[in-house]
Amino acid sequence: MSQPQDYSLIRRILLPFSGNETITPGQRWRIMLVWGLVFTLPMLLCTLLVGLAAKSSTGKLITLLTIVFLAGIILFGATAAFAVSSINRSVRLREQRKEQANK
Repeated sequence: MSQPQDYSLIRRILLPFSGNETITPGQRWRIMLVWGLVFTLPMLLCTLLVGLAAKSSTGKLITLLTIVFLAGIILFGATAAFAVSSINRSVRLREQRKEQANK
């Protein structure tokens, strides 16, 4: 997957995609993992701070953090999977149209 240097660092981390080729399954898993972690970490930190401020018991706090972590990974991972499938679909359509135009 090519990474033009004119993209910002955040763009290269979250979606290293040039738009000219489809994203492979391995790259798809990487994007899903990165999105899951990057967007879940702030939720975890906020939950931890609120739990500590509320003086929750350690067991309850660990349970809550686990739920937030799993929910974030699932939610944002699924969002990334949808984004990748949409990108791949648009690349395939663009290639088909280009082939039809060349005929």
